[in-house]
Amino acid sequence: MMFNKIPLIRALKHDQWVKPFLKRYRWTLVIAISLGIITFICGAGLMFSAGFLISKSATRPENILLVYVPIVLTRAFGIARPAFRYVERLVSHNWVLKMTSQLRQKLYDVLEHDAVFFNSKYQLGDILGLLSDDVHHIQNLYLRTLFPMFVAWGLYAVIIIAFGVLSPLMGLWMLLVFGLIILGIPFWSILINGARQERAKQLKDHLYVDLTDNVMGVTDWILAGRNQEYLAKHAQSAQQNEANAAQLHHFEHCRDFLLQVLYLLMIVSVIMWGATKFGGQFAGPANWIAAFVLAWFPLVDAFIQLPTAAQETNVYTNSLNRLNDLSNKQTRKVQPVHLQAPYQITINDVHFAYAQAGLEVLSGINLTIRPGEKLALLGRSGSGKSTLASLIRGDLKPTTGNIKLNQVPTFEFGDQIADYIGVINQSPYLFSTTIANNIRLGNEAASDEEIWSVLERVGLAEMVHDLPDGLDTKVDEAGLRFSGGERHRLALARLLLKDTPIILLDEPTVGLDPITEQAVIDTFMNQLQDKTLIWITHHLQGIDRMDEVVFIEDGHLAMQGSPSALWQNNQRFRELKKADQGIIPDQPL
Repeated sequence: MMFNKIPLIRALKHDQWVKPFLKRYRWTLVIAISLGIITFICGAGLMFSAGFLISKSATRPENILLVYVPIVLTRAFGIARPAFRYVERLVSHNWVLKMTSQLRQKLYDVLEHDAVFFNSKYQLGDILGLLSDDVHHIQNLYLRTLFPMFVAWGLYAVIIIAFGVLSPLMGLWMLLVFGLIILGIPFWSILINGARQERAKQLKDHLYVDLTDNVMGVTDWILAGRNQEYLAKHAQSAQQNEANAAQLHHFEHCRDFLLQVLYLLMIVSVIMWGATKFGGQFAGPANWIAAFVLAWFPLVDAFIQLPTAAQETNVYTNSLNRLNDLSNKQTRKVQPVHLQAPYQITINDVHFAYAQAGLEVLSGINLTIRPGEKLALLGRSGSGKSTLASLIRGDLKPTTGNIKLNQVPTFEFGDQIADYIGVINQSPYLFSTTIANNIRLGNEAASDEEIWSVLERVGLAEMVHDLPDGLDTKVDEAGLRFSGGERHRLALARLLLKDTPIILLDEPTVGLDPITEQAVIDTFMNQLQDKTLIWITHHLQGIDRMDEVVFIEDGHLAMQGSPSALWQNNQRFRELKKADQGIIPDQPL
């Protein structure tokens, strides 16, 4: 019942991430732990025989044969210790790498099976944290906690059995003292300092939040004449953090002192017991005292790190709980979707908020995108237009409402959405392979003639033809040998080869100079005339060529209509367009 208070023990009861790998590779783990135990035993044996040899040799033995056995044992243990250590590292690291590779694959599979759920609950940074930070913590759970703990328990059993055979009373004494070191003090550290560690994390997070807010608004503090209040508030938060850190360090100093006292008590006990037990056999008490004292120090290394490792389990427990929470979610089975043209997108009363953030990004969006329509989706950064694009692609699921492609919710398509909606984003990615292979991502079965055809359509055929290797020219990583406009045209060539009926342009001209931007827009408009086009942008260049303009502000539809109708009837649209063209607007935007 006492161990049920340890968070890690409670988390492991229903764990689906660590326990399965412990069971699957249990024999490799047993071998690694056994090698770890043997390594410490060899270290203790080396110091024991060396201590006896040095002490005995100092008494000038009458015959070299009196120290021959310690010489042989010293050499044997001296060779065995690094050999076993090396093999133990090979086995244990092989176990860790095998376990973590399987664990990462499992995490990728879980994320892939229901990407819509994870995108809706976690933002990109959270998902990356799951992929890196939490998996790293699970790896450390083995390296810093489980493996040292198993090795220490194995040594504990060997020491108790060895002393128990030689002297039951000494074995009982070691059972008690060692029990305090490997069980009592680590459990105490988890209960006391574990809670302080969690509070330290909370205080630091709160301090960062306050500091960020206050620095961003420092001008307001100064203008309000409350700069001293600002400094006092920050100092108070910092003092709370420092006070908690001081408590952590104070506890660690007390705990380490107690451990040193227990080690000293054990050493004194073993010295007295060894001198009494073996003092009259083969050598004097001094020889055995040196042997037992030196033998104890390698064993201390196996136990001294346990309290610190146990204290860190709270950090690992949080990661373990998050990963298990992912496994407990019901994953959807994506059914094959087969649609017939024409293709219409219907957005009905869509609301969306990230589960963890809680703030609603979109509120009550209603929109119909008809077959072949050209729609411009405008809005400032953070207005929600990119979130709406993710919802249209099916990467996110609306909190309420629905987005359907021909009466099928887009989040139900899974990877099949790529057959109906193609995307060109701000930075199209080109892989480090040939131009032909990059374009064939749109259609792996495409012939060279078809590739040349789409290159001609996007205006790159002449440029590629002039390259030394033509279509077989290698593209540098991320396509850095090409300009921004050329990368966008190559991405368009992919989509033309894929021939998807709906194209989503997610601010594709960001970062391009005005001339290149206009050229890219012209290419898009000319080559996508027969497609349904959704163009996400933050300014209005080329907007007159669209059928419908939708302006999103703070998650709501603020303006909607054709460019000509908005120019005639909407003063704000006129002012925005003037500002975009560099003309000073008549009224503030």
